[in-house]
Amino acid sequence: MNAQENLVYKYFPDITEYQLSRFAALQHLYQNWNAKINVISRKDISHLTERHVLHSLSIAKIVDFKPGAKILDIGTGGGFPGIPLAILFPKTKFVLIDSIKKKIRVVNAIIEALELKNVNALAVRAEDVPGHYDFITCRAVAKLTVLHQWTKGKIKQNGHHSLANGLLCFKGGDIRDEIDEIKAPVKVFALNEIFDEPFFESKKLVHVH
Repeated sequence: MNAQENLVYKYFPDITEYQLSRFAALQHLYQNWNAKINVISRKDISHLTERHVLHSLSIAKIVDFKPGAKILDIGTGGGFPGIPLAILFPKTKFVLIDSIKKKIRVVNAIIEALELKNVNALAVRAEDVPGHYDFITCRAVAKLTVLHQWTKGKIKQNGHHSLANGLLCFKGGDIRDEIDEIKAPVKVFALNEIFDEPFFESKKLVHVH
């Protein structure tokens, strides 16, 4: 088991060997693609598993996506958190979107290389994506009020998870002003209570109902 597999297995010991192999493949795939199209910062590529994969998978520590659930990942960039979550939840449907076409090109290539059948990636703006979703995920692409406006009317009304349907947004640092501005129920989960690594010290996952 290599270092990438060890780190994922540390927090998700129940995953299958096949899933573990998919996570292990991410480092090589992203290193190759990042050399051609920069979708991950140069300083982060050597810490991919911790700063991108594990960070994405923190959602799975908050909510267990059910088979048949639909998740929209907006501003997916290089495919985070959508691709790691799609590996972990093979019976959940994921739609990954970004307005930058070259990023979606990379995401589609990685989806194909991993043979993920439960993911679609589209070059489209959040406001224009069709359909309704159980949860919408994003990694700090905008303020909570903006994200809430972009995704208005796209959340399914009836939920079947332990957490109410809504937005799941990654944030860092002091976000009290953002929370004060939004007119919706909010829960904040501190990721340093889930993961031991220093990277997560100030990281948060925000749920907007």
